[in-house]
Amino acid sequence: MPLFDTQRRRDEDIVGSSDAATRALSVTAVENDFVEGVYEKLASVYDLIFGPSLHPGRLQAIQRMGLAPGDRILEVGVGTGINMRLYPPNCSVTGIDLSDSMLEKARDRVARQCLRNVRLFQMDAADLKFRDESFDIVYAPYLISVVPDPVKVVGEMRRVCRTGGRIIVLNHFRSPNPILSRVERGISPFTVHVGFKSDLDLPAFLAQAELKPESIEKVNFPKIWSLVTCTKE
Repeated sequence: MPLFDTQRRRDEDIVGSSDAATRALSVTAVENDFVEGVYEKLASVYDLIFGPSLHPGRLQAIQRMGLAPGDRILEVGVGTGINMRLYPPNCSVTGIDLSDSMLEKARDRVARQCLRNVRLFQMDAADLKFRDESFDIVYAPYLISVVPDPVKVVGEMRRVCRTGGRIIVLNHFRSPNPILSRVERGISPFTVHVGFKSDLDLPAFLAQAELKPESIEKVNFPKIWSLVTCTKE
């Protein structure tokens, strides 16, 4: 019996294809200054636009963590802190984000909800200021299609995750459907202005980041987002 009842994507079957390790992850390139500027503008409306619509995926990610008392969690791309109250109070939660405006919202939320198990830092996801193996779970919700270098970010996530800990990525990836794939490539230069690349290549991302998923689940509605769960070997 499988560990999770997942709806597998055909992408999983082609992770090992000959060009996955070398092909471009997206047609769109961004830099940190651009990303930070986008989220500075989105901070005041982020919860309204991306709150309820993406919340089922957040809840499912928490379930997949299998949290135990005392677990140390790093959320990479904490945003407005919308996830913070989902974590049990007997876990230690660290959140980082590049955007000062998003972090200001997160700090206000943490203070209002009296979440004493949470700490927040402004930090580049590609240059985490934590020691090796500092966390039991490292989680990137709706982040990987935003950052300039997803592979470098995952490398940092792996570094700070303990051996046997979990690395979890929740994100939109390009559809395996050829027609939808072409559409997502075409609109990607525009979707970055609302916070994500619509054409991030999942098989290429997994191959280049050297991730071996235990499960890939389709989440939210419509089910165009993927929850990727891995264990650090």
